[in-house]
Amino acid sequence: MTIHVPTSQSTGPSHLWPDPDQDISSETLLASSLLLVEEEMQRVDRTIEQRLDSDIPLINELASYIIHSGGKRLRPLILLLCARCCDYRGLQHIQLAAVIEFIHTATLLHDDVVDSSATRRGKPSANHVWGNEASILVGDFLYSRAFEMMVETGSMEVMNIMANATNAIAEGEVLQLMNRHSSKTTEEQYMDTIRRKTAKLFESATRIAGVISDQEPKVLRNLRNYGLHLGIAFQLIDDVLDYDADHRFIGKDLGDDLAEGKLTLPLIHALERADPNRRRILHSAIEQGDRERIAEILDIVKSTGSLDYTLERACSHAARARQSADELPANDFRDALASLAEFSVIRNR
Repeated sequence: MTIHVPTSQSTGPSHLWPDPDQDISSETLLASSLLLVEEEMQRVDRTIEQRLDSDIPLINELASYIIHSGGKRLRPLILLLCARCCDYRGLQHIQLAAVIEFIHTATLLHDDVVDSSATRRGKPSANHVWGNEASILVGDFLYSRAFEMMVETGSMEVMNIMANATNAIAEGEVLQLMNRHSSKTTEEQYMDTIRRKTAKLFESATRIAGVISDQEPKVLRNLRNYGLHLGIAFQLIDDVLDYDADHRFIGKDLGDDLAEGKLTLPLIHALERADPNRRRILHSAIEQGDRERIAEILDIVKSTGSLDYTLERACSHAARARQSADELPANDFRDALASLAEFSVIRNR
């Protein structure tokens, strides 16, 4: 899958940054972005280690397991890049990047319980190892620790943004639960769910960076739009990868969303485009969470152009993220944010 988001002329020094006209891999794009804030990301990792500490051994063990399970740290990364793009010179972005990662990790722990997942990123999931009760309670610990850390920043605006974000994420999870095994979900309803469930945390990370940098309304608006559209693009590519990826790379089997009764955009589009006979097959698979006919489902999703449609929608949102990034102050960090929009749609995991 080789997709290129429209690029713009970069201004300012770019000796650390790949030429946007070159055909480069998603791994290179991500590594180049990390290089720009390498020292700060190391400080984020140290903060995570320090603030995970509890005198309850199970909390330390389970939280450390999920935190170190191989995630990309993409949400903390964009917060750091946005802060540096806005010439932030303080230290709050380090702590807040850790906060974002804690909240993201808490949602993963809760998601795996709700979905009865046995794996996460190619490893046994925390709930599979320690049980549902422990996973839920440690997720709650990560949420409460994150808010404890937010209070330490002394910013009511930051706390308001994150309180709103956690509410939206919970609402998105409930919406997804309500629509499970239902083939009646519309594209509009699905997009509302992923704005809340996935994109809201991306958006919050970029907004926080602008708030602590004391940016003017126009910059704050562009930061917010960047995070929102990047998050949507990221989720839509996850939807594509569930039907068109190597399970060794993505850490789960093809059709996991279908088996969990999740109606994602490729299936929604396929239901609209399939002939009556194939539509009946899709209805049955969604309602029963049937992975036994996954080869047939994959053929329907591909032949109806539903993967291409979802990819086009993802690229559209990635392009809007790129446009918002292009309106930010011109520097290497802005260029990295713009290129992460391309990363969101060319990645294979």
